[in-house]
Amino acid sequence: MRDIDFLRRTLSVARQIQGNTRSNARAVLPKAGSERVVYIPEALTTVLSEHVATHGTHGTDAWLFGDDATRLNRNSAGHLWRGVRVACAMDDFTLHDLRHFYASGLIAAGCDVVTVQRSLGHSAPSITLDTYAHLWSTAEDRTRAAAAGLMDAASRDRNQSAERR
Repeated sequence: MRDIDFLRRTLSVARQIQGNTRSNARAVLPKAGSERVVYIPEALTTVLSEHVATHGTHGTDAWLFGDDATRLNRNSAGHLWRGVRVACAMDDFTLHDLRHFYASGLIAAGCDVVTVQRSLGHSAPSITLDTYAHLWSTAEDRTRAAAAGLMDAASRDRNQSAERR
């Protein structure tokens, strides 16, 4: 629970579970530079709040899922996800695909590359661009509109100067 600030609607990525099995799963810091704050919508804070009210938190670290003895590791999370995706008829989607879906949604909503980079925890915008550049709209129409605006402004200024003479 320490990772979610319900009032500010933020989720802190300050730790992650690494390891494939219960015996080697450990909470560790994220890769260098990938600690971050993710801004989440109110609807998600509501869902998480309801989850906590219904299921509580687990272990001394207040995990949302599992407990200190059975925290989700790569294998157990993958096993649970496979059950969920079958139930939702999403057989072809991996957990990592959800990360791509999130990034794609941010881009479609107009977020810039640095915002997406920080949300995903990439160490540099170039990593984000290498993966997602094809999703950003091209700038041709914005360039044309900007040039038209410059021409209009220059024309107005010229006309106003001529009228003053």
